[in-house]
Amino acid sequence: MSLAVAHSRAIVGVDALPVQVEVNISGGLPSISIVGLPETAVRESKDRVRAAILNSHFKFPDGRITVNLAPADLPKEGGRFDLPIALGILAASGQIPAEAFDRYEFMGELSLAGELRPVRGSLPVAMALKVVDKALVLPVENGDEASLVSGVAIFPASHLLAVCRHLEGSEPLPSYQRDREPLEPEYPFDLAEVRGQQHARRALEVAAAGRHHLMMVGPPGTGKTMLANRLVTILPPMSEIEALESAAITSVSRNGFDPRQWRLRPVRRPHHTASGPALVGGGSTPRPGEISLAHNGVLFLDELTEFDRRVLDVLREPLETGEITISRASRQADFPARFQLITAFNPCPQGYDCDFGEHCQCTPEQQRRHRSRISAPLLDRIDIQIEVPKLPREALIQSGKAAESSAAVRARVHAAYARQLDRCGKPNGEMNNREVERYCRLGTEAQKLLDLAMDRFRLSARAYHRILKVARSIADLEGAPDISASHISEALSYRAMDRLNGSGA
Repeated sequence: MSLAVAHSRAIVGVDALPVQVEVNISGGLPSISIVGLPETAVRESKDRVRAAILNSHFKFPDGRITVNLAPADLPKEGGRFDLPIALGILAASGQIPAEAFDRYEFMGELSLAGELRPVRGSLPVAMALKVVDKALVLPVENGDEASLVSGVAIFPASHLLAVCRHLEGSEPLPSYQRDREPLEPEYPFDLAEVRGQQHARRALEVAAAGRHHLMMVGPPGTGKTMLANRLVTILPPMSEIEALESAAITSVSRNGFDPRQWRLRPVRRPHHTASGPALVGGGSTPRPGEISLAHNGVLFLDELTEFDRRVLDVLREPLETGEITISRASRQADFPARFQLITAFNPCPQGYDCDFGEHCQCTPEQQRRHRSRISAPLLDRIDIQIEVPKLPREALIQSGKAAESSAAVRARVHAAYARQLDRCGKPNGEMNNREVERYCRLGTEAQKLLDLAMDRFRLSARAYHRILKVARSIADLEGAPDISASHISEALSYRAMDRLNGSGA
């Protein structure tokens, strides 16, 4: 046989697209060429493949070898095609049977000795194979990650020889299985460690229940970062679909996915010097940024006013749509970006002695300019905005009565979250305008109170809907079927920036 076809996958964004690795051996001077839009690492695979075949005690065929990676207009990158190319050459030269190729897909980088090395993106490949009902042969180091997808036969191998013996039927590779039972997440901190700040603790609970974005403004040392770090400890557990989505994004990132993080909600904390591409993703070959790596988890931006305003404004579209499209001249990639935004910053440039009152040493104009670093459209997309003031010494000591633990709060949050999923299949923070009108109807008293606030603070239509969503989450925490005036009143108390700025966004 002078022609053989093996099957593999190319990673584009978080999608694993099918690639046919066609190998043809014909007469002519000995040479090997790879076509089909390969980038540098793919073109270099011919040298790795040649050495791996020879060092595995096979004969490298004489003649002209042409490797076509189809479809030809799909960019291919990395060393993931080494294994299917080597198998195609061996099958085309008649050294191994090619009959089983249609039942498998192959991925893996080869060392010069023929050993298989891990590659990125094994989880998206396994997810794609679940639809086409094929088995996957891949390096041993990728086995844990790929086996997170149930219903897909995974065959990890350590060497090219082991794969060849499996295809010959002489030494079948064992199918890999792992325990996919969700583990109870363990965190190094607890909400009980936060003393006082009852208003902020309550806002954190409401934000967790409805997956609302949260902004905290207050002087240094008042507990903003402590609260933000403990949000993940009260969030409801991830579903399997959410866990697979988040793991797939991490799998195609530069650092790859650690299976020990399975079903743990991601938390990303980019520094305030981060650029726009660092947040949204980018590169000549698009890679996910911080907002995509925080998918189904938390994106915490500390010292928000220290971020470049243009960098912050790139968050506006993902906050609304839950996805980001990265376009380059040669390719385009879509990444999901449905995250919960948590921010914190000081109310004025000087910050330390500021208590929102007469003790602040900054002028009103300095305070206004400091807060204006955050654009009004971005503020309008943050549901809950609270002040975190300084606490008296007595509240910090707080002897005797312990604060409520994360486990106790998480139980209420989980119950409220379940009510939302039963009602509309999504958390309140993600409802669209039609769903808000359907599930957030108000009585006469509640409507009158909200209308008064709209006029007083000149709130936008977007802010109006976000207040309704927060009120719906408050009602869900109490198990109330309807939104009352007290729920609207509490939701309005979470609009600190409207009060500080003297108007709505």
